[in-house]
Amino acid sequence: MEQRISIERLEQAIDLFGSFDENIRLLEQEFSVSIVNRDSELRIEGEDTTYATKALEALLSLSSRGEPINQQNVRYVVGLVREGKEQQIAQLSGDVLCITAKGRPVKPKTLGQKEYMRSVLDNTITIGVGPAGTGKTYLAVAAAVAAFRDKQVNRIILTRPAVEAGERLGFLPGDLQSKVDPYLRPLYDALFDMLGAETYQKYLERGNIEVAPLAYMRGRTLDDSFIILDEAQNTTREQMKMFLTRLGFGSKIVITGDATQIDLPDGKTSGLHEAVRVLDKVEDIGICQLTNQDVVRHVMVQRIVKAYEDFEGKKQKKR
Repeated sequence: MEQRISIERLEQAIDLFGSFDENIRLLEQEFSVSIVNRDSELRIEGEDTTYATKALEALLSLSSRGEPINQQNVRYVVGLVREGKEQQIAQLSGDVLCITAKGRPVKPKTLGQKEYMRSVLDNTITIGVGPAGTGKTYLAVAAAVAAFRDKQVNRIILTRPAVEAGERLGFLPGDLQSKVDPYLRPLYDALFDMLGAETYQKYLERGNIEVAPLAYMRGRTLDDSFIILDEAQNTTREQMKMFLTRLGFGSKIVITGDATQIDLPDGKTSGLHEAVRVLDKVEDIGICQLTNQDVVRHVMVQRIVKAYEDFEGKKQKKR
């Protein structure tokens, strides 16, 4: 069985095929087909030409909107096609959140990420829960920088609990700041990417940006601020309540965490886990669940997350 798709421009074919035809080879492998480009046409032959054609059409529609085609979004489109959701690809157009210091646009790459960003923009408080690599922290920082540049807020405050994950803070070298800095490094990295090191330093000195351990939030009221609590699965229920009640006028809060990577001592309830249940029906609070399909790192991260999910699922069944 053969199906054909017309290609309007040569650039689209080059983008679609990718470096050394890696994108097309991936599609051929996934759907057991062969795909060739002849006379401005893609010719698809093999077992699963219907799905392969749908995937190619979805990728061409992404390319026509200026989206680069790579193995990551090829795999994502393949997953959507298999679920019959390829029409939703159109929803990923546009939506640039922020431009990085190097001029690169930051935008949601999956439907889950798009829903997460919509919640951040629409709600005063958003809780984003999902596995590693789903862009929870990076997108939240992008939204914070966008709000700051638009003068919607006067400050960006980034915080996370300095929980000992198999190490002891007291044995780390240096003063208190140098002990906790490694815990805050992912937040620094995201800010450097968005603002550049010089601009970041300038805003830090002015007090427009604050990166601090969660303990430093106690007793404060944070007005006109975009506040991000990262690694929230490692907060206790008391810390989470304390943090949520720091919210002041004109502020927005984003809480991110991975419920599968809790480093709290045994017997301690995760503040994130409890907050998701307690705040589920509260107005102006959005709760977004990202999944392994929203992982935008190396494909191996997605496979590792999936393997652990399957393993945990089997353990639960045995109980």
